[in-house]
Amino acid sequence: MNLPKEFIQKYQKLLGDDAKDFLASFEDPATNGFRVNPHHQSLPANLNLTDPVSYSKWGYFGKISGRSVAHQSGAVYSQEPSAMFVGETAAPTASQRVLDLCAAPGGKTTHLSSFLGSTGLLVTNEIMGKRSKVLAENVERFGVANALILNETPEVIAAHFPGFFDTVLVDAPCSGEGMFRKDPDGIKYWSPDYVRECAVRQQTILAEAVKTLKPGGTLVYSTCTFAPEEDEQTIAWLLETYPELEVLPIDKTAGIVDGHPEWADGNPELTKTARLFPHLMRGEGHFVAKLRLTSELTAPKKSRLQRGNLTKDQKMLLDSFVADSLQSVDWPSRRLITFGDQLYLLPEATPEFGHLKVVRPGLHLGTFKKGRFEPAYALALALPTDAVRHNVTISITEWAMVVHGDQFKHDALPVKKGWVRLVCDNQPVAFAKVVNGAVKNFFPKGLRFDAHLN
Repeated sequence: MNLPKEFIQKYQKLLGDDAKDFLASFEDPATNGFRVNPHHQSLPANLNLTDPVSYSKWGYFGKISGRSVAHQSGAVYSQEPSAMFVGETAAPTASQRVLDLCAAPGGKTTHLSSFLGSTGLLVTNEIMGKRSKVLAENVERFGVANALILNETPEVIAAHFPGFFDTVLVDAPCSGEGMFRKDPDGIKYWSPDYVRECAVRQQTILAEAVKTLKPGGTLVYSTCTFAPEEDEQTIAWLLETYPELEVLPIDKTAGIVDGHPEWADGNPELTKTARLFPHLMRGEGHFVAKLRLTSELTAPKKSRLQRGNLTKDQKMLLDSFVADSLQSVDWPSRRLITFGDQLYLLPEATPEFGHLKVVRPGLHLGTFKKGRFEPAYALALALPTDAVRHNVTISITEWAMVVHGDQFKHDALPVKKGWVRLVCDNQPVAFAKVVNGAVKNFFPKGLRFDAHLN
């Protein structure tokens, strides 16, 4: 790998005797990994779960095809192993209010949701419009039911949610040095000036993020760079600027090492931060710090809960669908909200949106059409087995037809007409409508693809 001369010289000076092994590690292949989805009641039969990531509750080394049942159904999420350490460090508990401030493409968000289950509120935000749509797709594919997905600036988030969150994750945009093996094109953008620009941006983001923390709340800061300017020096700035913050220790295993106070202001508290170096462990480069707010920094504002707005006619259509196609579901009217003709289930305790740019206000339940209700793809992936009246097991060949958008015949359908959920390899894959013995395909047009069956 053709690393910049200034990059090499910088880390030779910083790492000393370790620099040789560190620089040699850039010639090794990137490490692949995936997490299994605890929202799913069972996993695909052919998943290779023989090589677990020791510090990750649901993580494994290995590569998953993006055109497989496991990936499409949300049974797994492809994620680089070092990145899993970030979610494990945050590890929110049930019913917490959690913010993922810089969330796209969704790896950290889906990991946070694994800890929360269906409880609490997960506000997940991405400032870039196109990337926020990718975030929404990944959140829905993972079956996350309690996420409010936003497309906002940190400033707006801080103003709307002062002193609100128990856990805040800032996986900050950075110079990406730790991902050079995975994305060599990132080398083109690297320069000492770019590193400094990133550090300034990170401070700006963190200054807003801390405003959203409630007393006793935790802030997890992470980057995928080795640059001290963006890592230890950023945390040193944070501690100096906000005396209300304290650094919490992080358990370090599998070659993860302490941060370097000497690369910042010498504050010994910085040894509690964590560095992930590819020459010391199986994974790419990361930095992680965990801090706690010891006293109130920003007074919370009183906010009413967002209320549902379902009309009487819409409720009749929804009730008809539920009676025919679902069971064991409880969707309180106060949590049912429409955006146009689209219906969503709000997460519990969702505050009023105000003027927030909302990408998804919760779990997408479906669409109101003239005289009927059509269930959403997201709902098919989120509901447990016993919540759907008619689950139809299909073959891998039929699954390939589904994701390609084709209609097909199927033996032994449980209804002559009506909605069924298609299941392949024990995984829910989509809703479909049975019409005259044929399975009418409702797999989203924008997500269709040619499957790899080998």
